[in-house]
Amino acid sequence: MTREVPLPGQDEADRAILHRIQEWIERAVIGLNLCPFARAPVRGNRVRLVVSHARDADSLLDDLCAELQSLAAADDDECETTLLIVAELFADFLDFNDFLDQADAAIEVLKLDGMIQVASFHPDYRFADSADDDVANCSNRAPFPVLHLLRESSVERAVEALADSEDIYRRNIETLQTLGWDGWNELWSERTGKR
Repeated sequence: MTREVPLPGQDEADRAILHRIQEWIERAVIGLNLCPFARAPVRGNRVRLVVSHARDADSLLDDLCAELQSLAAADDDECETTLLIVAELFADFLDFNDFLDQADAAIEVLKLDGMIQVASFHPDYRFADSADDDVANCSNRAPFPVLHLLRESSVERAVEALADSEDIYRRNIETLQTLGWDGWNELWSERTGKR
């Protein structure tokens, strides 16, 4: 369903990280339909998953630039999108959020502005002006910090297919509020297979 890409030094721990991300994609992103655009590329094996072992922002920026260039060079029938999973850096959401300015700058430097954009996910993601314990934050919460590299052409096609793309955000809030914290936690319980 997804294309896992080994980087130097990947081992059993990396496979566990990739497995957790795949569970998150299946149970939350697709299972709750938080992103109606995700199902087709996942089912079509056009999602690239890459684990970064960067231990500082400069190293992560190097990994990000490599993945941006790789996605730009790839045929979108082969790889539509990339999830760069940050395994060892940015446990603090605000630090991760600050890094996004560097990610946007890298897109400009590589002359990929208008071609690729970056969406972000983090275990402690919090929307501006929302409480930390607002379950709606879970629409952007993932097991690890993730930089999601999206082709703008794919985003545009997906948005055109919807009557109102703004409705996604509202629907996600409603879905998560209906689910509540008990339901969200149940997604990851032993009964559903989480360790």
